[in-house]
This record gives sequence, structure tokens and C-alpha cells, in this order.
Amino acid sequence: MNQIHITKVTKELPKYCRETKDILPFVEFWLQGQESRFRRKVIKIFEGAAVDKRYSIMDPEEVFTATSFEDKNNIYVREVKKLGTRVLDKALKGIQWNADSLDYLITVSCTGIMIPSLDAYLINAMGLRQDVVRLPVTEMGCAAGISALIYAQNFLRSNPDKRAAIVAVESPTATFQLNDFSMANMVSAAIFGDGASCVLLSSEEKAKGPKIVAGEMYHFKDSTHLMGFDLTDSGLKMILDPSVPQTISEHFPDIVHPFLARHGTTMDDINHLVFHPGGKKIVETVEALFGKLGKNIDDTRETLKLYGNMSSATVLYVLERFMEKQIPAGDKGLMLSFGPGFSAQRILLEW
Repeated sequence: MNQIHITKVTKELPKYCRETKDILPFVEFWLQGQESRFRRKVIKIFEGAAVDKRYSIMDPEEVFTATSFEDKNNIYVREVKKLGTRVLDKALKGIQWNADSLDYLITVSCTGIMIPSLDAYLINAMGLRQDVVRLPVTEMGCAAGISALIYAQNFLRSNPDKRAAIVAVESPTATFQLNDFSMANMVSAAIFGDGASCVLLSSEEKAKGPKIVAGEMYHFKDSTHLMGFDLTDSGLKMILDPSVPQTISEHFPDIVHPFLARHGTTMDDINHLVFHPGGKKIVETVEALFGKLGKNIDDTRETLKLYGNMSSATVLYVLERFMEKQIPAGDKGLMLSFGPGFSAQRILLEW
């Protein structure tokens, strides 16, 4: 069986950046019509979100202005094309691959709507081949970064000597709901940021980088209500059930141990955890679960602090941190993310 290697991971950030402390005056102005106790609670959510700064495709004045769904989606479409092109170009140049050497292109985004999807624009902008196989992954939320890796792995496993690119571009900022004062909107506003990432993979014999040993999905029964978006006249309205951390905790043993056992390994053999930072509470929940197994998710916590949760792209930011380390051959890693459905996606890596 041919081996699948992750050969390059890179990121691209939008031009606007603010520290959380500098966003608080905008939040206070936005909430001025609400009762004082509620305002204090929301400010505490922002201050305690474990996100020091975040990047955005819009400046804060635009975010906190009542624009239409159409206006914000137009900004999303314009900026996603720019970020997607830049991050793919940066990744290809970083490994000295020609754009027309790509056989498979996966684009990932759930925070706006565009048809044709981003991959069609990248084919034109980057000069990809006319027979490149394209797959847009659009409605899998935070889990989709790993979903895309699983799809790429399946394609490359079936096709030796091929190359694949994953381009994940997300702008949760474009989904911010100015007239929604639900806790789901408050929490998501406090933890989310915008960003783009690209992963290049290869099934060529000469390819270097950690290899994907296996990738699997795990679907929680009867849990579609836990996370997602409602499509409203004003845009994509966040659904975020408070029971998500507890649900993850209950399913955790079934998510991790049988998957590893099927591929001849255990948590004792895992040296590195590449976990998606969904938010402070999910990070704390999973950190406690992994901590009992003697593992840490320091890189996950640091990624949340520096960028916030950028939906599907975030776990790829964590992966990039590991790609930049000098990791000994033979070390194993576990990638894990959760998203709407409700689902958990897992990948077993070996350096």
C-alpha cells in the first residue's frame, strides 16, 4: 500500500488584527441597550475566552455595523478568494511544487456562501490543470480540516504518485449577528477569528513529512442540534449547545481508544496531540481527559490564544506548529477535531 505524506502546511492571515482588550469598547457600545448585568456577563465571556487576539477580513467598525447578509457575504467572497490564492501560492512556493502538478484540490469553508466554490477560482488564479479533481467541503464546520485530510488520504491511497492540496479559508466574523443577543452568539463572538491554511500531501515515493497511517470519522447519534448555523434573513446564525463539552467527555473513550486499537497502537504510544481548539471549555475538557493519560495539548491552547477559533482552519494551524518542530522518526501523533453533526474526526500520524 502506498504511503501518504503531509509535505507542507502553511497559513495566511487577514489584514485586520485586534487584541481582545481593544475589541471590548466595541462590544460595550454594541450592548448599550441591554441590561447592565447581561453586559457585565458578556464582557467577562470575552475576557475569559483565552483568546488574546484575532484576525479578521473586516475591521471592527464594519463588523459592528448593521450591514445586510448580502453585504457581508460579498466581503467574504472577495476576501476568501484573496486569502485562498495567497495561502496556496505560499505553500507551493515553500516546497517548490508547480501549481499544475496538483492532481486533487479540496477547499474548505462553512462561513459564507459562494457558487462556484473557491476551488473553481483557484484553478483559474493559479493555473491548475484542467483535469484536476476538485472537492468543496462546505458544511462540516470545525471538523472539516481533518475531514479534508481524510478525503485527501482516501484519494491518494487509491492513486499512487499523486499530489493533493487542501485550502481552508474561514471568516466567522462574516457570520456575526448584530441583533442576536443569545448566549450562542456571545460565546462565538468571543472565541472566533478569521484565517486561512493550506496543506500539501503526496503519495509519491520520494515524499517527505509525517505519514497518515489512518483517518476515521465518528458520528454521535441524534445530536444534530448541538452545533451549526441557522440560515436567517440576516445571515448565518450560530447554534452552540452548552452541553457540547459534556457530550464530548461522555463519548471520549469510544472516540479515541477503539480507533487506535484498530491500527495497532494505544494512547501510550502517542507522542503528539494535534487537537482543534474549539473554545476554552472544550480545550479544558479535552485537556483534562488527555491529562489523565499523561498527555498535553499546549500547542492547541497557544493557537487559541494567538488566533482564536478559525473553524476548520484552526487544527491546521496546530499541525503547522508540529511541522516546524524537529520530531524524531517513529514518533506518533493523533489529530482530533469536533464539529456539527455532531461528529469527531481522527487521524493517526507517524513521523
